Amino acid sequence: VQLQASGGGLVQAGGSLRLSCAPSGRTFSNYVMAWFRQAPGKEREFVTAISWSGGDTYYADSLKGRFTISRSNDEATVYLQMNGLKPEDTAVYFCAARRGYSVYFTRKRDYDYWGQGTQVTVSS
Repeated sequence: VQLQASGGGLVQAGGSLRLSCAPSGRTFSNYVMAWFRQAPGKEREFVTAISWSGGDTYYADSLKGRFTISRSNDEATVYLQMNGLKPEDTAVYFCAARRGYSVYFTRKRDYDYWGQGTQVTVSS
């Protein structure tokens, strides 16, 4: 079972990126999908999560309004649209999955499956 994260890169401050996460090896029906990020020397932190239906989402307070999570169950892909990027958004972004329906789990240990991460670098 793997989660393939992609879409990272180098962008100037104020720019946008869209990350994608696609599972392989199994279907993720009835799983909450989430994004975390980890900056150099810092703990991995929760960014956002989305329910299987896409009807429920939850964001870290500091990111609300700039980041948007969505999912396409037809494509079995989860997206993270990041706008107004700032240098402090520089981090490795990881997608994750956990069985269940609640989007309010924000700890790393709450999630069962992880992608390999994709680097996002925002220059000032």
